[in-house]
This record gives sequence, structure tokens and C-alpha cells, in this order.
Amino acid sequence: MATIMPQGELTRRAVKWIDEQRGLTGKPFAALIDQAAMQFNLSPRDTEFLTSFFTEREEPRP
Repeated sequence: MATIMPQGELTRRAVKWIDEQRGLTGKPFAALIDQAAMQFNLSPRDTEFLTSFFTEREEPRP
């Protein structure tokens, strides 16, 4: 039987998974975000959040 989780929990798990996969595989964030969206059944809004989260994280700060 599947466990129902709050949507925010799935997004947190996706962030953790993407971060781990980036370290292991070195794949670009865009590919990992697409994969995580399918794996964690994320909405387009959640996918946009992940994109902006990882984009801001990678930008150098002045």
C-alpha cells in the first residue's frame, strides 16, 4: 500500500536526491530536475521551484 505524503515532503526529498545525484554523477541540474519531477511525481510549480532553487545556489555571489 502506498503512503500518502504532503507535497512539501516530496519536494524536500527531491532536493536531497538531486543534490546527492549531482555529487555522484555530475549530471547537469536540468537533467536531474526532470528526472526528479517524474520520480517524485512533482507538479510543474514544484519543478519551477527546484529550477530556481538550484539556479540561485549555483550563481556566484558578489
